[in-house]
Amino acid sequence: MSTLLSDYYYELPEELIAQDPLEKRDSSRLMVVDRRTGAVSHKHFHDIIDYLNPGDCLVINDTKVIPARLIGVKPDTGASVEVLLLKRHEEKLWEAIVRPGKKLRPGAKVSFGDGLLTGEIVEILNEGNRLVRFEYEGIWEELLDKLGQMPLPPYITHKLKDKNRYQTVYAKHEGSAAAPTAGLHFTEELLKRIEEKGIRIARVTLHVGLGTFRPVKVDNILEHHMHSEYYMIDEEAAGIINKTKASGGRVISVGTTSTRTLETAGQADGTIKASSGDTDIFIYPGYQFKIVDGLITNFHLPESTLLMLVSAFSDRERILKVYEEAVRERYRFFSFGDAMFIV
Repeated sequence: MSTLLSDYYYELPEELIAQDPLEKRDSSRLMVVDRRTGAVSHKHFHDIIDYLNPGDCLVINDTKVIPARLIGVKPDTGASVEVLLLKRHEEKLWEAIVRPGKKLRPGAKVSFGDGLLTGEIVEILNEGNRLVRFEYEGIWEELLDKLGQMPLPPYITHKLKDKNRYQTVYAKHEGSAAAPTAGLHFTEELLKRIEEKGIRIARVTLHVGLGTFRPVKVDNILEHHMHSEYYMIDEEAAGIINKTKASGGRVISVGTTSTRTLETAGQADGTIKASSGDTDIFIYPGYQFKIVDGLITNFHLPESTLLMLVSAFSDRERILKVYEEAVRERYRFFSFGDAMFIV
């Protein structure tokens, strides 16, 4: 097991970072990887159904991304301000990242949409985040949909034409500041065909925070402080997963967020418990998986906790060789990029 951050680095040409989603979600490429041998097949995402067996269970994260990026002004100076919503503490009280931070001290006020929404900085929190109290009339969700923008990752520089493309087709529970991107490849039609083949679908929720993009800044990954995110697994989902395990089916996790949720609630005997709360589980090589038998995921940033999780599910050197092949074959990387199925 390697705990050196530099051991999770790979070279990625900038032009392979996908800036826009493909016109058809399931037309992206799919690399199928045998996690024990490293054998690779090159397919398209709609071929995923050929690798799923009746009796398997597909676990999807049904979180919904909120248009959490608000652009406003300071009424006293007219200076432009950006507020990125992270977590709701009370009905009108949010934890947020603000820019420029130096100008937004407690007591500072911000106006959005010509005064349709106003905010006041209440407190400075750890890591420089702010508590912001908002005032508005009407329905918060409608106001946010009108004024907010999707908080795209920092490596995406193109403007998103359709905000629904940074949302899975099964998104339900609002609360994420980033999309569970492995799920972006599924269409409603593909999911219907998967169910008709006899594959169960279990829905879990993990609200993805911007910590997912936070770089690891320590040389020894064991010293990394993992961000915390809210998750929920209800009785129905736990029942589906446990029945799958009991009958010898495989649990296929869609994305690293579903994986972290499942492994947080997984028990030592290989069953899962309905539960909810905050998880800061950090999965890196050496971790023994309790629930997940297969992983559908995108291609992740060098030296990221996501790449470490994928390496834990297979083998670090094997995964880095697979990534080298993906670069050679000109796969598209990161949130709007192509996918891999590791099984």
